[in-house]
This record gives sequence, structure tokens and C-alpha cells, in this order.
Amino acid sequence: MQRVATPSRGVLADAIPGDRVRDALVVVGGAALVGALAQVAIHLGFTPVPITGQTLGVLVVGCSLGFRRALASSALYVGLGLLGVPWFAAHTGGWVGASAGYLAGFVLASAVCGQLAELGGARGLRSAVPVMLVGEVCIYLPGVTWLGLYLHVGLGAAIGLGLVPFLAGDAVKVALAAGVLPGAWRLAGRRG
Repeated sequence: MQRVATPSRGVLADAIPGDRVRDALVVVGGAALVGALAQVAIHLGFTPVPITGQTLGVLVVGCSLGFRRALASSALYVGLGLLGVPWFAAHTGGWVGASAGYLAGFVLASAVCGQLAELGGARGLRSAVPVMLVGEVCIYLPGVTWLGLYLHVGLGAAIGLGLVPFLAGDAVKVALAAGVLPGAWRLAGRRG
């Protein structure tokens, strides 16, 4: 099996020719991907937090764009959503809603996944899964914390409402996102 020749600190977005224009396009594209996946939402009757596709987008964006571009992309997604672009899940929430902590977690997770990807993680299935699991922790830590504060419930109840119902779905999202990256790297290697 032939390996893709890439710089040790490169990420998938670096395989696209160009510089500033490329960076602007992948930042906007990453925000749009997360916004589009936010529209895949399933509302559960017992928690104000819906199941969404956003976390899949955040993990892919973080692991493929690297720290700076992933951070910019997630910040753009959150910023434009706060300004009124209707791409948050169900077009509700924002920083004042139950999901506000998850939005902060998206920014944190994309930056952390991006940094770990730049350090050589997320190139293959075995290296991407741990990076993405760290990203999930970065999403849930502020998400569950804020949810507990917002609902005025203890940590156990917040975990029951804001983490436990999403674990199985997030395992599938991590597997899907991690499974896509090796193929994307091979495709990028053929282009380069």
C-alpha cells in the first residue's frame, strides 16, 4: 500500500491548491457544512437538546482544516447563526438557549481536533477516532455544563439530559467521520 506524501504538520485542506482563496473557501465551506448538517435534527420529548448532524460536521471540519481554519470556520458558523442566519438546529437557541454550551463546544472541538490533526492525528481510521473522541469531550463539557445551569438541574440530571441520549449516535458519527478521512487522504494523494 502506497502512502500519501504529505508534510508532517499538513492537514487535508492543504492538499487543495492555492493559499488565501483556498483558506477562505474551506472556512466558508466548513461553516456551511455544519449549518447544513444542523438541519438534520430529531427532537426528543424529554430534553431540549435535539439530536443533530452538527457534531459530524464539526469533527470533519476540525480534522480536515487544521487549527486556524477550523477555528475560523466554527466561529463563522456560530457568529452568523447569532446574527440571524437560520442554520442552528431548529433555528432556535443561540447563546441564550439550552444548546448554547454545545455551540461553544463546537468552536472548542474544531480547534482542538484541528490542532491534533496538524500534529499528525486524523490521517487514518486508527488515529482519527481518538482525535474525534477528544473533540466529543470538548463539545459535551461546555454543552452539559451550560444545560445544567440553564435548566437549574444538578450534574447527574444534566448528564442524563445532555449526554447519555446522544452517545450511541455520536459513536456512529465518529465512525462515519473517521471512516471518510482515509479515503479523502488517498484521493488527495492521487490529485497531488
